[in-house]
Amino acid sequence: MTTELRQPVESTGAAATLPPVDLAPLRRRRVRAAWVQAACIAVTVFMALPIVLIGLAAVSSRNALVQFPKPLLPSEYSTETLLAFFQATGTFPALGNSLLVGIYTVVWSLLIGAPAGYALARYAFRGKDVYQVFVLLVRALPIVVLSVPLATMFLRLDVYDTVFAVTLVHTTLALPTTVLITASIFVAVPTDVEEAAQVFGCTRWQAARKVVVPLALPGLAASSIFTFVLSWNEILGATVVTLGHRTLPAQVLTALDEASTAYRFAGGFALILPALLFIFVMRRYLVNMWGTTLR
Repeated sequence: MTTELRQPVESTGAAATLPPVDLAPLRRRRVRAAWVQAACIAVTVFMALPIVLIGLAAVSSRNALVQFPKPLLPSEYSTETLLAFFQATGTFPALGNSLLVGIYTVVWSLLIGAPAGYALARYAFRGKDVYQVFVLLVRALPIVVLSVPLATMFLRLDVYDTVFAVTLVHTTLALPTTVLITASIFVAVPTDVEEAAQVFGCTRWQAARKVVVPLALPGLAASSIFTFVLSWNEILGATVVTLGHRTLPAQVLTALDEASTAYRFAGGFALILPALLFIFVMRRYLVNMWGTTLR
């Protein structure tokens, strides 16, 4: 019986030496990430600084508002500035009108825009690309182009100076954004689950209502927030089509000429705060344009 003896193979110095690791790509990646973080911080500070300054001015006393030079932080805090705004004539009715218009605009935008977005996401039809371009062009039209013809039409229909008239204007402005966002949301919902529901006996309408809508609900909620913020901040259209039933932004705009400094700062803070609260509450449902949710 032959026994084979295996000699251990000694590794040479050249084979044992590992090549040097190039750390330059890793350093470049870290530098790039640091620049991105710095840019995000700079943009956040740039956008948040005016809001913070308006909020500090709104909680300052009237004497602190007229100081010169004005310090960065108020020298005296008080609620009299906010009270002067909320005690002004027409503030609370205008606040109620803004809330009603915002809620009605969200409802109408979803009732009309969500089915249109579903059709864009699920069906192929003639003129689909042209329709999407038309939706973008409608959104690009400035409100000053639409407000005067709409005001004339509202006068003829006897709906001028009503909450309904402002709701129609804001729904017109919000529909293009609602259609595009909901279309991207429904594209992200797999068609397989909808087809599976139809296999198990659901109609197309039942599959959309029981399967697709629950999966797209976070995105629809985010679309509602965008619509409400758009309606809350819109000012020119609401000013043109109303006189006695103005929204809060329109009320503040028409009172600026005769308003005091305290009213202006408190009014600006009152216009910003509700939108910030809605965004803060619904931040987990914010949707990007590809239909994915940020949790």
